[in-house]
Amino acid sequence: MNTRRAGSDGGRLLRNSQLAGLCLALLLTAPFTDCNRAPSGNPAVQAKSTIRITTEPGGPVMIRTSTAEFRLAANGYLQAKLLYHGQELTLDDPQADSNSSTDYVVSSGKEIQDFALDLDHARIIDASGRLGGSGKRIEISGKSQSVPGLEKTVALEVYDRFPNLLLSSTSYKNTGTSDVALNRVVTQQHILNASLSDPQVAPYAMWSFHGSSEAWGKDDVMFITDKFSRPNPMQVVLRNDENQTGGGIPVVAFWTKSVGEAIGHAEAVPTRLSLPVHTRADGRVDAAVVVDADSRLQPGQVYATPLTFVSVFYGDFFEPLSLYSKMLQGSGLSLAHPTKADYEANWCGWGYEMDFTPKQMLGTIPKLKELGLRWATLDAGWFASRGDWEPRNETFPDDSLQKVVKAYHDAGIHITLWWIPLVAEDGHGKDILNHRPYRLSNVVRDHPDWLVLDKEGKPARATADLGALCPAVPEVQQYYKKLTERFIRDWDFDGHKLDFAYTVPACYNPKHHHKSPDDSIRAVADVYKIILETTRALKPDSVTQACPCGTPPNLAWLPYIDQAVTADPVGSKQVRLRTKMYKALLGPEAAVYGDHVELTEVQLSNTLHEVDKGKDFASEVGVGAVLGTKFTWPDYGPKFKTVELTSTKEAHWKKWINIYNEKLLSRGRFLDLYTYGYDVPEGYAIEKDGRMYYAFYTPEKGKAWSGEIELRGLQAGKYRVMDYEHGTQLGDVDSRDPRLKVSFTEHLLLEVSP
Repeated sequence: MNTRRAGSDGGRLLRNSQLAGLCLALLLTAPFTDCNRAPSGNPAVQAKSTIRITTEPGGPVMIRTSTAEFRLAANGYLQAKLLYHGQELTLDDPQADSNSSTDYVVSSGKEIQDFALDLDHARIIDASGRLGGSGKRIEISGKSQSVPGLEKTVALEVYDRFPNLLLSSTSYKNTGTSDVALNRVVTQQHILNASLSDPQVAPYAMWSFHGSSEAWGKDDVMFITDKFSRPNPMQVVLRNDENQTGGGIPVVAFWTKSVGEAIGHAEAVPTRLSLPVHTRADGRVDAAVVVDADSRLQPGQVYATPLTFVSVFYGDFFEPLSLYSKMLQGSGLSLAHPTKADYEANWCGWGYEMDFTPKQMLGTIPKLKELGLRWATLDAGWFASRGDWEPRNETFPDDSLQKVVKAYHDAGIHITLWWIPLVAEDGHGKDILNHRPYRLSNVVRDHPDWLVLDKEGKPARATADLGALCPAVPEVQQYYKKLTERFIRDWDFDGHKLDFAYTVPACYNPKHHHKSPDDSIRAVADVYKIILETTRALKPDSVTQACPCGTPPNLAWLPYIDQAVTADPVGSKQVRLRTKMYKALLGPEAAVYGDHVELTEVQLSNTLHEVDKGKDFASEVGVGAVLGTKFTWPDYGPKFKTVELTSTKEAHWKKWINIYNEKLLSRGRFLDLYTYGYDVPEGYAIEKDGRMYYAFYTPEKGKAWSGEIELRGLQAGKYRVMDYEHGTQLGDVDSRDPRLKVSFTEHLLLEVSP
């Protein structure tokens, strides 16, 4: 996969010497800000920091917090250590390569790592206040030995509120008389070695999380092998099979049983870059943040990297993702709080696929009422053209779509509408769902200047090979406000299923007068914000869901949804792990739709040809996900046999919908008490209404597991343990030794009461 992207603007290249000097001054005095953005926080009112910084002649510079230590060596390598129970634990292996630096550039095809940092003259001041409260800041400069005139300045910040986290930004100034080529800029490079935490394992033997929206159905949580390699591009439209993905959460994380480390970019706006990870020839793991600058640094100019971070932790990916979210919120990003409606179990009409009929949608209503399902979704296939989002006449003539909505409301069932923001049929490409050529939508016909154009001036391709309307254009933003008003106010839908929620291409349309081609990528957030706020103004108890099909979410729209979704999971394990991911990113009480339960067992040849026959409700209910299903009913022939709600299946569906509605664990508080990959069996814990709920899953699907489990997180006292799926008592435990011998197949769901 080619991850190079010309002119990505992931860093900041300042275009003249006067502006360069101004921004260098800002970098040194009001760090981590763009030139047109004021620094946050007020250092004058900060409490005294307890962070200790020590320097020695020739280095290293050591930054010690209450729970971590960061060491910057003279060669530029930054090592992170976790201080845990009196131990110094790390995955960082600076001894693996004496010349390795955390920050460097590639110029004219050569790695320039020979910056001699002047550690003896490190500037130590109070932190800028970006994350609020007290903290410390260190600024260190150095010059390249091989490229005359190329100077590097490293700025590091650590806050008392975030003792496990270090922020970093690096600038490169050309003080010489000739241009310096910047092909690629590398920051936060770390060489990781699992053997440092466990001498009995190979250097690569660690688990990892990858936030890239790289390919539909690809695992986000993976064990590193001796041949591992993953490019992890962010905010780039990527072609996979017949679909395009792209977006992502800019974090990669690694953990063993005793310690973990994560890196990523810390900007609150989406940025085109990559976080490549690969196993080196010596068995160690290399990870970094990489920006393809593809530019020339003229004399007097400065190039500044995006703000990045490194963090250390104990546990699995939940910890760094939760810390990442708190970091963004600390710098001003706000998350949408879920409504009561977001926790309601949902039936989706996608079981009837694209060619569904009003008869099928209406005919399912009696069964939904019987099963206690109060929310539904009108899925894909209702529209004539993507972009216009008007009903197709052959299926919904006149006002028949609104009549379907009214019929659901009359039955006491709310209903959301499926659609895709920011894409439009532009007469190019082919529909991946029904293989027809794309039409020319009315919106593109009437407003061709709204399109995102590529470097060649042609309509750029977004997801599903569609054209894209540029979200940075004010008229496009108003168009989506009016669309939202039509769906919610005029048609009376109760919310949205925003599907294929990825990113958009960089925009080179000269008529848009962008300051940067990345303006389109950053403005994705503006359109999703408009959709959410307009919807809530019209219907406060609504649902706005975004589905990045088969991949992690997009940082751009993450703050502007109130229901996340596990996004076309391929099997039960992805349901559980993606629920945990969203509970970390959006908060332990976030509403996370488990998607259709039928996806807990998938036979997949590619993303468009699959057989969904799952019924593992326990992998939704047990981890606190919102229950979902897409069954068809009654019998509509062999095409729907796999998802038809037969009389045999109905009892199973009814049982689990009742359990979900009774326990409603999706509204409980998700607790990170078990480390994925190391705690066996795989465990989850939720606190709700004074009780603890536990879910355990066997290491191998279909095989029984016997042994002792530990019920972590209990307050002092004695507790009664019940298998709430079967209503059977399993005995009592004492919080001083909360262990229980059990034997189960597939899963075990426990309610633990004082």
